[in-house]
Amino acid sequence: MVASLSGLLSLMRHHGAERIYAKKLAPNDNSKNQVYLGGGFGALNIIPHGEIVIDTREVAGSKQDRPKAKVKFFWLDEDGRQPTPDAQLILYPDYPEVRMSGFLKGCKAAPSAIMTVRDPGRVLFMGMTATGDVLGYATFADNPIADEVNAREWQSVGVFLELPLDPDQKVSPKAILLSELRRVYEQHWIASQRLARDGQKMQYTAPNAGGYTLEAELGIIPNGIAEPDFMGWEVKQYGVGDFISYRAKTPVTLMTPEPNGGIYKDDGVAPFLRRYGYADKNGKPDRLNFGGIYTCQKGLHPDTGLRMTIAGFDADKGIITDLSGGIRLVDGAGEVAASWSFTGMMEHWNRKHAQAAYVPTLFRTPPPEYSFGSRILLCEQTDFILFLKGFASGAVYYDPAVKLERASEAKPVLKRRSQFRVRHGDLKKMYHHSEVVDLLP
Repeated sequence: MVASLSGLLSLMRHHGAERIYAKKLAPNDNSKNQVYLGGGFGALNIIPHGEIVIDTREVAGSKQDRPKAKVKFFWLDEDGRQPTPDAQLILYPDYPEVRMSGFLKGCKAAPSAIMTVRDPGRVLFMGMTATGDVLGYATFADNPIADEVNAREWQSVGVFLELPLDPDQKVSPKAILLSELRRVYEQHWIASQRLARDGQKMQYTAPNAGGYTLEAELGIIPNGIAEPDFMGWEVKQYGVGDFISYRAKTPVTLMTPEPNGGIYKDDGVAPFLRRYGYADKNGKPDRLNFGGIYTCQKGLHPDTGLRMTIAGFDADKGIITDLSGGIRLVDGAGEVAASWSFTGMMEHWNRKHAQAAYVPTLFRTPPPEYSFGSRILLCEQTDFILFLKGFASGAVYYDPAVKLERASEAKPVLKRRSQFRVRHGDLKKMYHHSEVVDLLP
């Protein structure tokens, strides 16, 4: 029996939790009505989940589509982790909001007495592991653990309260991150480097190594799987010309999903390029390119004859009206050249962390060195709906870099990169909350 918040956090950490959250349950948060995880789709960036699939069923004589995603959910008790095989997240695009269901079914050790009632003051705890498991624990209002949660101020992340991993930790992860970034800032120029697998710093002189250098200073070992992570924060650097204007040199690449529909997907990238690509403008022989800037505000691109559209999204209301819709490149005849489904894009977007710190960087050589600035942009609570709003307004745009070299030969060389980008000045539109923090006293 867990007797204190300290004991619960230790138990969560023992079973692999790297981030821990609490949600104060409302009366409607129960097994009958599901557990409300917040408006919009921000919860998807906090809770690890599987592939988003569309469950179509007939309701009152009409078909209803409902996106769902499995969650590897385990209730914790004195015997360890108890699997709950039917736990899932349910998306309601009409509102929009996310709820969790199936968190009791198939698990005899589940806290049914707590999660089937409407008692006020109940608290649900969830720990997120590096392997994508979600650890659960629930208490009634009169439990000492609930009392401890109510007695302190915690950092809010949507409907959740962010709890520390260390039971005795009195400083928030945000404060620790800023303290570490201040330490990095005070070093001024730092040799270009990265961390090896064994955690040792090693020289690294590849172009654009600023991100690796910052990771090395923060003790983040690149793993090629997830974004850099520091106590739940995504940490990203961006190049600037000086530490006076702090003007970003390049836009921010938000994600790089390949199209999952249209001619690009159905016929292949090479046929797509032969139909919509153009000869290299710098005179490189036997090469077809596909590039340009595509937004919903622009007409047919003069080089490719394609324009960007978004189908099934009401930008004014901020809701998805047709789950079969998505982002589409169409030609003058209305044929879909390439498309990205909402569910596919959502899965890419959900890999972004709910909290991100953007750090300005100067570069000089020789030798290659980086200096990290004092003005940090902190952004919190991202949401796929914000991405769609940004795309519909033109703040987010498609900036592809696809090419076919030796195009006339039997085995041409194909290189592809589908980039969705945003100007650094518009980056705040991708989050519900943002602030600029100056590390200088």
